[in-house]
Amino acid sequence: MWTLAALFLGIGEVLTAGFFLLPFSIGAAVAAALAWFEAPIVVQWLTFLGVSVVALVWMQRFARRQRPSPPVGENRYLGKTARVIEAIDPGTGSGRVHLDTENWRASASELIPTGSQVRVVDVQGTRLVVQPVDKA
Repeated sequence: MWTLAALFLGIGEVLTAGFFLLPFSIGAAVAAALAWFEAPIVVQWLTFLGVSVVALVWMQRFARRQRPSPPVGENRYLGKTARVIEAIDPGTGSGRVHLDTENWRASASELIPTGSQVRVVDVQGTRLVVQPVDKA
């Protein structure tokens, strides 16, 4: 029983993300070893629980120490500073900004003149929502 549990939990960990099932797979594997040596079932269960909890705590500490992955998709633009290359007018919906090496359509809740520095606060489709740097 413990060997099958360890196997299925291990396969489940491979198919999912987050290192949540792996500690229980390790606990089941240790309990399986005890079962092969005919340890009492209570000892097997206590060992399974204890090893699983210790492995879970250790893996959480390990995961927290890892560097966070860089933002991907539209999130990589949030908080970045851009320069207005065409005045942003909320009335007409016109305006463009230069961010890194690209020019983007932009919108804001207020008129922002050409040459101003703005910060990206949201991305809506192919348009950056910005606000002046002094208000960001």
